[in-house]
Amino acid sequence: MKKLLKLLKPHKTVPVVPWGAQHRWDLSAKRVSILFFGLFMFGIGDSLLIVSELGNAPWSVLAQGISRQSGLSVGESTLIVSAIVLLLWIPLREKPGFGTLANILIIAFAIDVGIYVIPHQHRFFIQLSYVVLGIALVGIGSALYITCALGPGPRDGWMTALHNRTGWPVGRVRLGIELVVLVTGVILGGTAGLGTALFAILIGYSVALAFGVVARITAQ
Repeated sequence: MKKLLKLLKPHKTVPVVPWGAQHRWDLSAKRVSILFFGLFMFGIGDSLLIVSELGNAPWSVLAQGISRQSGLSVGESTLIVSAIVLLLWIPLREKPGFGTLANILIIAFAIDVGIYVIPHQHRFFIQLSYVVLGIALVGIGSALYITCALGPGPRDGWMTALHNRTGWPVGRVRLGIELVVLVTGVILGGTAGLGTALFAILIGYSVALAFGVVARITAQ
């Protein structure tokens, strides 16, 4: 029991792992496989929240809202939003990596796969289970793709670039972006609710916990 609790202790920083890249285009079969797996897991986690119908992650609220207004799938809307955010890197002089581009394509694809494959449920307990599992998968997927060090996702890169260029606290930058995205998504018809609140509360812990597991497993 003590070993399990130690394994599940959250990690405060991004761990250094054997598959970490030296630069954003430092590719290897192992590193790229882990990157793709982590991004796909992230997308499936996002799709679980969407399928739960209890409330999506903020960016998925926006993507779903665009989907409902345009007739595009949620994955296609996610891809378009990610591409637009990537364009916002240009005036901030931020450069993408292989992981940045993979993030745009694979997460969008995985979201559509999850929405198509995962059965919709109307029992609250199962819907809530989808939310919890989705948050866990997003945390694990984030830990895997971030430790590859092949470049941040479009949203994270935009956030950190704004922080670096303006000097505004990163927490305020993230909060401001997430609130604008969430409100816009709701106005467009995206679903926000209990799942959205749980995601906001738990996602940081989920990623930190996944970092801890990855750090301890690779240290053995």
